[in-house]
Amino acid sequence: MKERLQKIISGHGICSRRAAEKLIADGRVKLNGAVAEIGMSADIESDIIEVDGKVLGDRPESVYILLNKPRGVLTTSSDDRGRKTVVQLVDCGERVYPVGRLDLTSEGLLVLTNDGDVARALTHPSGGIEKTYRVTVEPFVESKVEELAALDTLDGEPINPAKVTVVQQSEGRAKLEIVINQGKNRQIRRMCEAVGMDVHRLKRTRIGELKLAGLRPGEWRYMEKEEIRWLKGLAKSMGRDTK
Repeated sequence: MKERLQKIISGHGICSRRAAEKLIADGRVKLNGAVAEIGMSADIESDIIEVDGKVLGDRPESVYILLNKPRGVLTTSSDDRGRKTVVQLVDCGERVYPVGRLDLTSEGLLVLTNDGDVARALTHPSGGIEKTYRVTVEPFVESKVEELAALDTLDGEPINPAKVTVVQQSEGRAKLEIVINQGKNRQIRRMCEAVGMDVHRLKRTRIGELKLAGLRPGEWRYMEKEEIRWLKGLAKSMGRDTK
């Protein structure tokens, strides 16, 4: 059965589908000996697909992992400056890649997988998946909660309203729980800056049905059957919605 090249590459755990498109655009993918182009399809059973000179073999078993990303670790598969990456924290015997991003100084729940359909479903703009963050901010006054929850634009770009709850408060500083259903670049930090608060710590604790509970910084685990079932249901729904 023929599939788009980027889907096949992503399904082999090499990178995300978007990154696979860039590999193709950069001329690093060959199909039956010729340099591939964006839009090409192939049958992994009968066609020869090469990425950086290496022939793709059988599709690996799908792997789904939850990691508690520590601060100071990059959310990427590799770094040309030799900095530590989240992939180096996960020794699972398969090639997996991180889904979505957490800044270098942010921490918390991160998904790693080699399932391109699941990765796409989790990051697609139309998904509307709720993500929960614990955020330590200052300076803080009570009125900031309403301001933050009322934000509907960010640097001139529309955003969906956030749910904001005060978890803990001391003089001039507070720990907030912020729930959003988008994934714009540095969204939480930019939202807090927009109402005059600095973020001192940012930790993601939930992505949809996936929760951080039980993992210490740097620890990871394979997902439970119920979590995988939710992810696959999400991918199936997203596949129907984006056809």
